[in-house]
Amino acid sequence: MLACILGFGLAYGVQLWLGTDFFWLAGLLSLTLAWGCGLMLTRNLARSLAALEIGLLNFKDNDFSVSIPVSGDPQLRALARLFNEAADKLRKERQYIYQRELLLDKVIQSSPNVMLLLDDRQRVLYANDAARHLFYQGQRVDGLMLDELLSGMPVELVAAVAQGKDGLFVMGEDEPETWHLSRGRFLLNNQRHQLILLKQLTRELHRQEVAVWKKVIRIISHELNNSVAPIASMVNSGKLLTQDLDEPKLRLIFDTIADRTHHLSQFISDYAKFARLPLPKLEAINWSKLTGQLAQHYPFSLAAPLPEAPGLCDPIQLEQVLLNLLKNAHESGSAPEDISMSIVSGEQGGSKGVSIHVDDRGPGMSAEVLEQALLPFYSTKQAGTGLGLALCREIIEAHEGRIGLSNRQGGGLSVSCWLPMT
Repeated sequence: MLACILGFGLAYGVQLWLGTDFFWLAGLLSLTLAWGCGLMLTRNLARSLAALEIGLLNFKDNDFSVSIPVSGDPQLRALARLFNEAADKLRKERQYIYQRELLLDKVIQSSPNVMLLLDDRQRVLYANDAARHLFYQGQRVDGLMLDELLSGMPVELVAAVAQGKDGLFVMGEDEPETWHLSRGRFLLNNQRHQLILLKQLTRELHRQEVAVWKKVIRIISHELNNSVAPIASMVNSGKLLTQDLDEPKLRLIFDTIADRTHHLSQFISDYAKFARLPLPKLEAINWSKLTGQLAQHYPFSLAAPLPEAPGLCDPIQLEQVLLNLLKNAHESGSAPEDISMSIVSGEQGGSKGVSIHVDDRGPGMSAEVLEQALLPFYSTKQAGTGLGLALCREIIEAHEGRIGLSNRQGGGLSVSCWLPMT
């Protein structure tokens, strides 16, 4: 409007000065002036609108790093400030969501539960670290079909997945493992998806079983102690009262009662130790020093060089485990020179640790004994308490490790322990 007023004013002035014969010159000058004034007055507006357009295009491409200059008239400055505030808030929101996604992915990848996300064609869209190690030896499985993934897996697992129902199943022959399978179905971006979750329950079920055993042991120990203590006291009193009597049979009776009472007290004490096993106190262990101490009690040979890096576990509890295993190996009837131990660093399931083997050349174990040997109260020895291997299992699993028994080719038993060192 201002440019038009100036143009008309200029045209009128030129007409008065030069006369009506130069009207065309006055019109041309007025149009030129109007165009120049309009261009100068709208330059800032065009620049601001162009910057706003570029910023909105960046928003469309999910780029919130751009900001536009605050200049021009008050309305343009207000619009620029509003745009910059929106961009800053979107940047913070995206960073927050990104951090949450990283945290969620870290939790899922660190989970021991196997997670598979499938599309409606049974193609794997996502798999966590546990799933990759279970199905594909740690390699990526994204894009594979479920049938390809299950190829070569145990028939129990394949049947459980194909059944389409949630529930428990057991797989494995040498060391049967109990698993729970659950699945969920949902819509995402108008496409059907399926989430399969596999959870290993063997250790959890064993912990519950051991907790029940410990409770029973505490109750029985308490009741037996309430009876054994008075009996021992009465035996001592009886000995004092009859010490002047020359009666060999009476002394034999009292000595027998005292001996059996002491044996029962020791028996109760051993079970009480199992029920009150403390949590392991992790320390750095020198393998050479540990094996040297063990060899002073039970001789053995080392089947492999010891790891150079120190171990990380409870030295007292680990020594107790290895002493029990070496004692069993010597009591198996194996020649001492055939008893060996190996401690080797390695990696299992994505975690670093050590594998400990104690091997002998005794008669080994039957399938039934192998299945029951790690349970409390189970023993094939006439005077055994059934606590040795059960205590070893409790200590190893308290270290988040595993213990297993297997017969060796050519005769003998091999006890393997896996201890994580991370």
